[in-house]
Amino acid sequence: MWQLNLPTCKFSIKKQNEKPYIFDSQRKKYVSLTPEEWVRQNFIQYLILQKSYPAALLAIEKQLIINGLRKRCDAILYDFSGNPVMIIEFKSPGVTISQATFDQAAVYNLKLKVDFFMISNGMQHYCCKIDHENSKYLFFENIPDFNTLMNS
Repeated sequence: MWQLNLPTCKFSIKKQNEKPYIFDSQRKKYVSLTPEEWVRQNFIQYLILQKSYPAALLAIEKQLIINGLRKRCDAILYDFSGNPVMIIEFKSPGVTISQATFDQAAVYNLKLKVDFFMISNGMQHYCCKIDHENSKYLFFENIPDFNTLMNS
């Protein structure tokens, strides 16, 4: 598999018709193992196991309707009241995280109106709070644990 800048995790991987699949414990099913999916699976486990994000508050591949178009957000973190608080976007390890990546999350935010973005390609990880008043991002130095994030 692809080497990432994340702690290693054990996953259930199988081949079907010569194509690899990984078991997604959040969606409770096997999904096609692409480089981006490898990042998603590893990063979600990192958030749950290392940063104490409650698994029940993370939704994977959430569909949104924005300006009549169907979009799919890689992951959304909710608070304990069921309100979305963070958009999480993943890219393949070879994809450079750019302003376009943040712009993609910003499009999803037209619908969700969250205060936080988290973006990772498995090698580089960014977490920021959105300063709506000044239209800018305030970056965390490190990925915060769940309690720190919720109290920011």
